[in-house]
Amino acid sequence: MATDQMRNYEEVAEFTLDPADCDALLKAQNECSFIWRMRDGWPIGVIMSYLWHDGKIWMTASSQRPRVAAVRRDDRVSVVVSSAGTTLTPRTVTIRGRCQLFEDAETKRWFYPALAKVLIPGDEMRQSKFVQMLDSPRRVVMCVKPEKFVTFSSDKMRKYWRGGAE
Repeated sequence: MATDQMRNYEEVAEFTLDPADCDALLKAQNECSFIWRMRDGWPIGVIMSYLWHDGKIWMTASSQRPRVAAVRRDDRVSVVVSSAGTTLTPRTVTIRGRCQLFEDAETKRWFYPALAKVLIPGDEMRQSKFVQMLDSPRRVVMCVKPEKFVTFSSDKMRKYWRGGAE
């Protein structure tokens, strides 16, 4: 764990999430910051709803959105997820990955209902209406395949500062 030399919050790299805790966060949350690079090189991001499925972040947007054009130019993106708004203790996951765009009916057929279930749990009528709304001509499905995770666990930091006591 952290070194005995730690005296402040300057270095927190050792307080990472265990893989199971990372997965739990990605399943518990449904909102992320999606970050890409504009044509002029500046990074920019938006808050998006997402589904964590098969070890990837899945989202959707209309193809006329600047983020879709940017991904077509350069598929390197970042996604940031925090535990804010969940019952989990403070923790974060930043994913560096490559974003693939899907426009085929087969992907949309499984993804739209899966996203609706995550965003509107327990209300099949509203889920169905949401799926109908999503099913528009210019919509694409975005899939970020992680290449690197940068995580933070406040639980590990708190345990360290308490001398290893729970």
